[in-house]
Formats: sequence, C-alpha cells, structure tokens
Amino acid sequence: MQAWLALPMLALLGGLLALSPLGSQVLRRGVVFIDLAVAQAAAAAVIGIHFVLHLESVWLDQLAATAGALFVSLAIAGITRRWPAQREALIGLLYVAGACLAMLGASAHPHGKEKLMQLLAADVLWVNAPSVLALVLCAALVGWLRQTRWLANDNAFYALFAVVTSLAVPALGLFLVFSCLIAPALWIERGMRQWAAVVAAWAAALLGLSVSWWLDTPSGPSIALSLTLWGVLSLWVTPKPLQHPDPQNPQKP
Repeated sequence: MQAWLALPMLALLGGLLALSPLGSQVLRRGVVFIDLAVAQAAAAAVIGIHFVLHLESVWLDQLAATAGALFVSLAIAGITRRWPAQREALIGLLYVAGACLAMLGASAHPHGKEKLMQLLAADVLWVNAPSVLALVLCAALVGWLRQTRWLANDNAFYALFAVVTSLAVPALGLFLVFSCLIAPALWIERGMRQWAAVVAAWAAALLGLSVSWWLDTPSGPSIALSLTLWGVLSLWVTPKPLQHPDPQNPQKP
C-alpha cells in the first residue's frame, strides 16, 4: 500500500464511525430505505444546482445536497408519524422520485451522467482532505450525541441523519454510504459491540479497497460489495437481544 492511501482509509473509518450508530437507529425505527431516499435527494439537488441552474461551486453543491437531504428527511419524519404502516412504501417512492429527478437533471448536460455516477459510486481513492475532515467531524458529532438522549427525538434524529448523509455522499457515494450504514448495524443487531462492529467493518472495507487497488477496479463498488458480503454473514450468527440498540436509551451498546 502506498502512503497516499492513508486518506481513503481515514475516509472509510470516519464514514463508518459517523454512519454505523445511525444505522442502528434506522433498523430500530424500521426505516431502512431512509438512507437511499435521503442520499438520492442530496444527489438530485446537486445535479439540479450544477446542471439545470448552471451554478458551479463546491460550496453551492454542498448546500444544495444538505437542503435536499433535510427536506426529504423531515418529510420522512412526518410520514412515519402519519402513515406508519405505509412508511417503507412511501420512502421507496421518495427514493424513486429523487432518482428520476437526478436522471432528468443529468440528461440536461453532456457531463451530467458522469456527475451522477460519481454521486452513486464515488472513487474513494481520490477523496480529498476537506471531505475526509467533514467525515471525521461528523463522526465526532454522532459519537458525542450518542451518549445523550438527543437521538431519541425523531425530528432531531432525522435532521442529523440528513446532514451526515449529505456530507458523506460526495465523498463515498450513495452505495458505499448505504453499506457503511447497514452492514455494521446488522452485526450490532446480533449482539456485536459498537466498536467491534466498526473495526470489523473497516477491515472489510480495507479488503475491498485492496482488491480495487490490485485488480484496478472502481473503488466505491468494490468496497461496497465487500461490506455487503460481510453484512450478510451476520445472518448466520445467533442474535443476542440484550445488546439491541434502543433509541430511547442511546447509551446502550
């Protein structure tokens, strides 16, 4: 491994530390599709600003991503309260709507499809330092809030989820963000400690990164596939209900 791979490795660790606690909350609340819907909304907003309104700025892209993610995330909070039985179906429709808007926006520009592909499956090998710093700060914020009862409030949780997702998608891509969110959470559901799940997920992610490096394959999909396979292995582990994360008491493992 070359020294410059330290930045992608740190990005993966920061992403896992920021997303895995939120993943446990997502599974507990039964809104698994929230990440896809919120991340897709962030991507659609970036596409809209970049190619429909023809405004090119990294800061505008991030503001658009955060605004789009917050809008859909708070909409999902309302859906879960008003239509709890249909929430997963409605969240799925929000994801489809966001994906369609992103595709329509991308079709308006010759380079739109490339931008859309980058948002779906980012090349982690070329992640930049500001993006890594954003992930590390998100990890610190989520880690601190996890020690409080703040995440037990639905509106607060959904708002935090939107902000973290909108910062993670440009760096890691939608597919990898979803894998970082759900794969460790599946192991935590089976009784693995939070820190152990993050360490094991990071090892799986580094394996995917190594495969990408050795075989010269796209890094985002390679790492997401490695994490996905690791998450599926949790199905063969006997669950330990006492270790189940509780949104009403975030201090539990």
